[in-house]
Amino acid sequence: MPEIFVARSEQLGEGARQFIEHAGQQIGVMRVQGRLVAYLNVCPHQGGPVCEGMMIHRVEEVIDEDRCYQGMRFDPQTLHIVCPWHGWEFDAATGASAGDGQWSLRRFEVLERAGEIYVQV
Repeated sequence: MPEIFVARSEQLGEGARQFIEHAGQQIGVMRVQGRLVAYLNVCPHQGGPVCEGMMIHRVEEVIDEDRCYQGMRFDPQTLHIVCPWHGWEFDAATGASAGDGQWSLRRFEVLERAGEIYVQV
């Protein structure tokens, strides 16, 4: 598979993003919880630039042992990308939709070698 150079490893720190162009489409590359991931910058909902959205930790509802609602909290283990157009959320590490399992971001393989990052297209 062809590879496209993205950046030097030190240029893409935790939470940083880099965008590359391939065949008229934009791919977002980011480092999430120490791992590199790359997604087509198109939300499956209505085509928004999903990789440009804010990144937040997943929000969880807190239910006590009596099944009573206690409020909400952030899950520090799961980071979401929020599409800036309509707020659809995706797991930043996997690309899976947070709300509906039938949707996910189109993922690309990312390679890091000799201090450089490449995306396979």
